[in-house]
Amino acid sequence: MRLAGSAGNLLKMVEDRHLKAKVTDFTPGDTVRVTLRVPEAGKERLQVFEGVVTARRGHSASESFTVRKISFGIGVERTFPVHSPFVTIIEVVKMGRTRRSKLYFLRDKSGKAARLKQQFSEAVAAPEGAAEGVAAPADAAAPDAKDEAKPEAKAEAKPAAEAKQAKKEKKAEPKK
Repeated sequence: MRLAGSAGNLLKMVEDRHLKAKVTDFTPGDTVRVTLRVPEAGKERLQVFEGVVTARRGHSASESFTVRKISFGIGVERTFPVHSPFVTIIEVVKMGRTRRSKLYFLRDKSGKAARLKQQFSEAVAAPEGAAEGVAAPADAAAPDAKDEAKPEAKAEAKPAAEAKQAKKEKKAEPKK
């Protein structure tokens, strides 16, 4: 019996060597963008798979998660090992709010029925992705950039409003 305990410790030591130091924190219901390294003909390319996390299972080196997306009207599910060297980036795009750990019911849903409620969090909304382990959404801009864009949008809106008003006046004139 003593041997089994030391063999378990040895197995844990070997597994710990292959674990990633920093793993993105995500839960079922979150929309994630998984970037993979795909070896092809002596080269490597990056492939992106974006969808909703339907399940997360296992622990330590055997931990994995399933992502579901709709591709050309067909549901595609793919399971990824969390600590795989081929999974380079796991980026949280949206945080979903669910009350279940396995979202297999989404397989039977389509369209608007397959949507999940969105959970708004400072970690995802932060432009720098300053929260530990959570990447910022791709479309989030720095607050300074938003402030600078507003005056330009207002300046462009004025000529558009003037053009719209001129068009209304032209329609209101009686035809000759």
